[in-house]
Amino acid sequence: MARILIADDDEITASLVSGVLMDAGYACGWVTSAEECSAVMRFKRPDLLLLDQTFPGMSGITFLRQLRRSPRFYDLPVIMLTALSGREDEAQAIYAGAQDFIRKPADPVWLVRKVAGQLAKRAGRPRHVDLAAAIMGSDYQTAPLAPVPKRML
Repeated sequence: MARILIADDDEITASLVSGVLMDAGYACGWVTSAEECSAVMRFKRPDLLLLDQTFPGMSGITFLRQLRRSPRFYDLPVIMLTALSGREDEAQAIYAGAQDFIRKPADPVWLVRKVAGQLAKRAGRPRHVDLAAAIMGSDYQTAPLAPVPKRML
């Protein structure tokens, strides 16, 4: 069962979205700030994050950029779930690293379809790949170092 974390400053929206996704068979929880989101994710990594773009304090975009710079969360699938509706807002979210963008209020069928689509893309893959392994290749720790040519010494 996939674990989904919903980060939305509107408790009513977060509760409704959580209910829709739980009815669809997902394990869900929700938080109302970027700080709470960070704390929960340090404790237990979700399989998918639904992230609002507007929070008091730190914006969802800023939080997403922090995730993409993090060795632990750089590969976490994120769908922006926001009331912002401009094309620039969507482009900014995708540029910051979101996999998808859903406008609120979201149709429940559409929401479940988008979530299922993102989770299906990751099916068969590990939940997280160590950043060094992803960059260097999976055998980077066991491969012997190549000798340095004498002309380079």
